[in-house]
Amino acid sequence: MQILHKASEVTPDDLTRMYAYPDGPTPVVRANMIASIDGAAGLEGRSGDLAAAGDHQIFALLRSLADVVVVGAHTALTEGYRQPDGPALALVSRTLDIPTDYPPLRDPRTLVLTCDAAPATRATALTDAGATLVSCGTASVSPAAIGAECGRRGWRCILLEGGPRLLGAFVAADALDELCLTTSPLIVGGSASRAVNVDAEFARPMRCAHLLGDDDGYLFALWRSSDGEHDDRHASR
Repeated sequence: MQILHKASEVTPDDLTRMYAYPDGPTPVVRANMIASIDGAAGLEGRSGDLAAAGDHQIFALLRSLADVVVVGAHTALTEGYRQPDGPALALVSRTLDIPTDYPPLRDPRTLVLTCDAAPATRATALTDAGATLVSCGTASVSPAAIGAECGRRGWRCILLEGGPRLLGAFVAADALDELCLTTSPLIVGGSASRAVNVDAEFARPMRCAHLLGDDDGYLFALWRSSDGEHDDRHASR
């Protein structure tokens, strides 16, 4: 484990190297989340309100390294998402409760990943509005099917930006390779959702690849799956 106490001592090239995706043909699913010290995934419902300059820098870097940003449609709407510069955008939604005038829908780099059980009327409305819909499951959207669809399109470097329920689905399906977790130096309290929100309890072992800290008190950790194969691909770099 590499621990660097001062993010200011790390150059942009160092950061790019530290956050590089592993080599190999297999798609890699990396999540990027922020949480308070007590585990809250947002302040008054928005994760962006926990962030500061250092987190914005890591956020931008992770997007620059990704082929596609995968995010729950509810999170995208709540956080005011627009089409990212560079990577494709994949909105995940079972209900398809997305306004037909949502600007990214008409961008050719945007997909809506849904399932066969999605309301047909909503699917028709979004398709008529210019959206590209892809089914990734029968009764619900499958994390494994999302990874397969991204791989089929040549999107090997997958960046999952939440929300907590979508991240929880990936963790429960054992479909998450890496987690970039920013810890905000705040205690939020209340009933805010955790960064990983899933109904059942389970344990998924991870390894800390590095830990950075900035002068504002934020911590930036990169956690990797300890499945062996993933570690070997990083060790070969």
